Amino acid sequence: MGRRRFGIEGGIMGVAAAAVVSLAVAGALAFAQPGGTAQADTVDSAGNKPERAPAVTKVNPSIVHASDRPGRSLNITIDDGPDPVWTPKVLATLKKNDVKAVFCMIGPQAKAHPDLVKQVVAAGHKLCNHTISHNTGMDHQSQSYQSKQILDAQKMIEDAAGGAKVEYYRAPGGAFTPYSRQLAADHGMRPLGWNVDSKDFEGGSVGTIEQTVRGELTNGPTVLFHDGGGNRARTVDALDGLLPWMKGQGYGFGFPQR
Repeated sequence: MGRRRFGIEGGIMGVAAAAVVSLAVAGALAFAQPGGTAQADTVDSAGNKPERAPAVTKVNPSIVHASDRPGRSLNITIDDGPDPVWTPKVLATLKKNDVKAVFCMIGPQAKAHPDLVKQVVAAGHKLCNHTISHNTGMDHQSQSYQSKQILDAQKMIEDAAGGAKVEYYRAPGGAFTPYSRQLAADHGMRPLGWNVDSKDFEGGSVGTIEQTVRGELTNGPTVLFHDGGGNRARTVDALDGLLPWMKGQGYGFGFPQR
């Protein structure tokens, strides 16, 4: 719907003219006050000016895979948490190997476990929005549905984090749409893909997970693991084996580009 064009229809020209005069008088009075400005500042009942919300830094809406670290580098990403059993174990494994990661969190999980979200942030890891419901068919849903899934989850995660911002958005199952990518980017979250799927959710052995990751590293730098959605004991063990091996192959670890 276009803007209402007030003041051009017959019979309301006088109202428009009066409004213009009133605005001009009000502006003149504002400038006439000592220290006055053309735009009055809003104050609360105590006479204090409310703090303005910080401006959101928009980011590139294209799906990122590349690392922000130059050279031979990997991005470790952890999906579907936080989980009270497995997230602490994943955090301990990452700390043991001195590796930082991106945690792609489900909104209600973050809301239910704010202590874990804060632990992730305190350890120097980054936050990623993985929606409210983890609906892998989001690309077939309405824009209003996508918006609610993304923006409500962002608020839940950031509230749980106590101040840290969500820097990435990963669509469940990679179900991005042009709309969801732009929406996320406009709210400061770079759409995040992956190159290497560990398939740790498929129930294979630790050796199978390690073999899958090693065999796919030539696909690109962003590697997908999970700390939620089920028993992740194999994920923890596979990470503990893979991270030293990756370092031995000359890889460093960064974050996805923003």
